[in-house]
Amino acid sequence: MNVDFYEKIWMWAAAGIIIVFLVSIGATFVGQAIQPPSHVEMIDPDNVRTDAEFGQPGVTIHEDGSATVVVQAFMFAFLPNEIRVPRGRPVTFRLTSPDVIHGFQIVQTNGNTMVVPGYVSQFTTTFSRAGEYLVVCNEYCGLGHHVMSAKLIVEEFPTSTEAGMGGGR
Repeated sequence: MNVDFYEKIWMWAAAGIIIVFLVSIGATFVGQAIQPPSHVEMIDPDNVRTDAEFGQPGVTIHEDGSATVVVQAFMFAFLPNEIRVPRGRPVTFRLTSPDVIHGFQIVQTNGNTMVVPGYVSQFTTTFSRAGEYLVVCNEYCGLGHHVMSAKLIVEEFPTSTEAGMGGGR
């Protein structure tokens, strides 16, 4: 079999490009120490519904006025479906999923995260404006994805001493 000189050049050039790509990927992997994050909190997706924290999703208002919101995202709903949080105070969202990847986006805010089975997603934000916000799933999760939403209500909360709240759910 006779391969023309110019065809050999192009075959060697293509092979060289592939080798350069593989070497650069390997060097980046080793040189940049790319690895999964070690600070990720994990949870068994099969036990989400019976977990001590995620088995009873809801809002906890702390004595300092901040809030922690525990949410389950599953096909095709969020639990709880209505979330009430204080205005002007830090609100920490803790989310997980027992089934597939979901998104959690609070429309018209910077609140947005992916909810991945087996992991606990967490972010903290402060709402400066009271009102109702739509929460949507922004990761396609199946045929009912378009109906997956919840309501977030940001409202004025009295301080814990005024209302006599002890910080419970």
